[in-house]
Amino acid sequence: MNDATTMQAPQVSSFVLIRTLGLIALVSGLLVVLVFEWTKPAIEQNKREMIERAVFQVVPGATQRRDFVVTANGIARTGDGITVYAAYDDDNKLRGIAAEAAAQGYQDVIRLLYGYNPECQCITGIRVLKLSETPGLGDKIITDADFVANFNALDASVNASMSALANAIVTVKHGRKQNPWEIDAISGATISSKAVGKALNDSAQQLLPLLVPHIKELTVAGDGA
Repeated sequence: MNDATTMQAPQVSSFVLIRTLGLIALVSGLLVVLVFEWTKPAIEQNKREMIERAVFQVVPGATQRRDFVVTANGIARTGDGITVYAAYDDDNKLRGIAAEAAAQGYQDVIRLLYGYNPECQCITGIRVLKLSETPGLGDKIITDADFVANFNALDASVNASMSALANAIVTVKHGRKQNPWEIDAISGATISSKAVGKALNDSAQQLLPLLVPHIKELTVAGDGA
């Protein structure tokens, strides 16, 4: 029988393990918070710049913007409601409104900004802010010239009672567009095309009946803001 003493590794108590893991989790969480707070101003600034560029793209002739909030009681500069971007030219003339919209696409939610001209009561352009659709198919909502042309003057008139759109914005099968409130879908990217139509319709149905009765307030704001 061997009398050599068997060497055993020292036992680490459960308390020490828990304390170590807790310390690691605390430090990791602190680093995440610090990185978030450090990058937050840059992220917000990038978002503001992206929105501003998009506003000028979807509202032709605009060179400056002012942000407003639309509520059931009217238009204000701050508060709870639907954020809109009023776009003006160099002479402070209101050229249109921009607002955000979103709907579920094939892969993920499609987020976009659209322009609205109160003179023609029509949508004057869209700019995709977030897209995760299939390359070569769903992303055609950005690259397909015929599809983009749908939004040169897409009808978004409000009915006489100011309760909803006179005609819902709908996406129709490619080649079947007959009315100015219809969107001609992209062949092979119907889901993404319909998502754009749904996003615009949902947003416009909610926003425009509240906005249109107070549109003159934004015209005055251009003179004095």
